[in-house]
Amino acid sequence: MAEEMIIFTRTFDFTQWILHVTSHFPRSQRFVVTKRLQDAVLDFFELLVLANSGLKTKRPERLKEADGRLQSVRHYIRLCYKMEWLSDGQYHHGAGYLQEIGRLLGGWLKQSLSSISSQR
Repeated sequence: MAEEMIIFTRTFDFTQWILHVTSHFPRSQRFVVTKRLQDAVLDFFELLVLANSGLKTKRPERLKEADGRLQSVRHYIRLCYKMEWLSDGQYHHGAGYLQEIGRLLGGWLKQSLSSISSQR
């Protein structure tokens, strides 16, 4: 189940963290960068849930889409850091989450692809 997979726990923790952190971003960016970052994080989480609950044959496709969304999140986090909306510590904390989530996602994708190829 989703609750047992560590990627869901880490993604939930990261989502909670980023929603809290972005609430302190400049008011002028709330409907621009902040919203795009929050939407990308929430879309990523949703794609994980869909990949886990859908057909196993569609799982790699959804996981690849999630990987693309995760790349967007990485770019937004870097932009926020460069704009000095994130401190060094916050940036490294978020980057650590993203690195771990990326490794977990890559492992899940690899396992899903090998599972499908072994069924053929």
